[in-house]
Amino acid sequence: MEPAHPRPDDLVRDHTIYACVMGSRAFGLATDASDTDRRGVYLAPTPLYWRFDKPPTHVEGPAREQFSWELERFCELALRANPNILECLHSPLVEHVSRTGRELLSLRDAFLSRRAHDTFARYAAGQHRKLEADVRVHGAPRWKHAMHMLRLLMSCRDLLRTGALTIDVGDRRESLLAVRRGEVPWPEIDRRMTRLAAETDEAATRTALPAEPDRARVEAFLTRTRRASALESL
Repeated sequence: MEPAHPRPDDLVRDHTIYACVMGSRAFGLATDASDTDRRGVYLAPTPLYWRFDKPPTHVEGPAREQFSWELERFCELALRANPNILECLHSPLVEHVSRTGRELLSLRDAFLSRRAHDTFARYAAGQHRKLEADVRVHGAPRWKHAMHMLRLLMSCRDLLRTGALTIDVGDRRESLLAVRRGEVPWPEIDRRMTRLAAETDEAATRTALPAEPDRARVEAFLTRTRRASALESL
C-alpha cells in the first residue's frame, strides 16, 4: 500500500531545502515592533507527482508569518524576475540550507536578467499610484509602504548598475526609517521616487545583465533534482 499523501505542513517540516528570514529584518530596516517573516522552499518527493492529487505549489505556515514554495514553482517565479522571489534568494539571513538548497543558491546568477527592470519597476509604479491615491483620500501615504517602494527602486537600480542584488539597505537605513516615521513630506518622497525611477530606466540601457535568464541551466538542475528524488524512493 502506498503511504498517505503528506499534509502541506509536513512537506514544509520534512522537505524544506532552503529557509530564510525576509521583510524588514533582511532589509536592515527592522525596529522593535517588526515581525519575523520566514520564507522557504521545499522539494516535494517526485513520487507524489505520479498521483492524481499533486502536491501544493505553496504552503502558508505552519508557523506564524511563514510561507514556502515548492521548488518548481519557486524556480518558475524566479525566472520571471518576481521581486519577492529574487529577494528571497538573496536574503542575508539564511536559517536552513540543505545540499540541494546550496545548489539552488549557486544558481542565483542564472535567474538574474534585464527582466528585473520590468518587474521591479512595474511593481513600484503600481505601488506609487496607490500611494498617490492614499494622499488624495487621506492626506498622507502609508509611510511604511512608501519606505519600501524607495528601497525597492534603489535595489533595482543598483542591480542593473552592478549585476548584483543586495537587499540590505546598509547606510541608507536611517533615511528610509525617517520616511517610515512620516518625517519626510510626501512631495519630497514623490520626487525621490520619480528620480529613482528615471535612474533605474537609465541603468537598464547600460546594464551588463543578460536579456533573459538562463532557463536551460535552471531546468537542468530541476530535472536532476526530481530524478534523484525518484531514485531515493525505489
